[in-house]
Amino acid sequence: MSNEANIRQFLSELKKKEKEIARLMRREMPVHAGRIAKDHFQENFRRGGFVNNGLQRWPKSKRELSGGKSAAANYKTLLSARNHLYSSIRYTPEEGKVTVFNNVKYAPVHNWGGTVSPTVTPRMRKFAWWKFYSGGGKEKPDDPDARFWKNLALTKKTKLNIRVPQRQFLGESKELDEKLRNKLDSEVEKIMFK
Repeated sequence: MSNEANIRQFLSELKKKEKEIARLMRREMPVHAGRIAKDHFQENFRRGGFVNNGLQRWPKSKRELSGGKSAAANYKTLLSARNHLYSSIRYTPEEGKVTVFNNVKYAPVHNWGGTVSPTVTPRMRKFAWWKFYSGGGKEKPDDPDARFWKNLALTKKTKLNIRVPQRQFLGESKELDEKLRNKLDSEVEKIMFK
């Protein structure tokens, strides 16, 4: 068989598989891509940084650096007992595309960094005193956690300016692109060679 005949036969097979490939691209790949992206972004939390051309480690949180003995001090950056930010990564597959997002109110400030300015309320002060006393602040006044909560409870400010460093967990990633390309290749191969 000549090269020309091989090419014609390949094009004929390709034409037969055209509908299956179109269905893959419109309906199936957006679901696969969403799942792969969600898993990739959640893995960023477990690894403690953003994976793009290698791992870009996040700055450690004050909670981690304090060396405290509380359960909260043992969680990695952006993780907690509830893992709300981690578990709120979602995806919505659509015709030929997928949207991956996290609609938690504080997700953008963690992903891009920035400043938040909460109002200091009486309820916040009451909570700060509770944290101070429940953490044994009276017995250990030099403890950084105890000092933080006492200072918050006693502050005269009505607004705080808290700088949050960037700890990106969503976004473009070379490694994610590679995973998506590999999945697409394998799905096209399944269609072509079945």
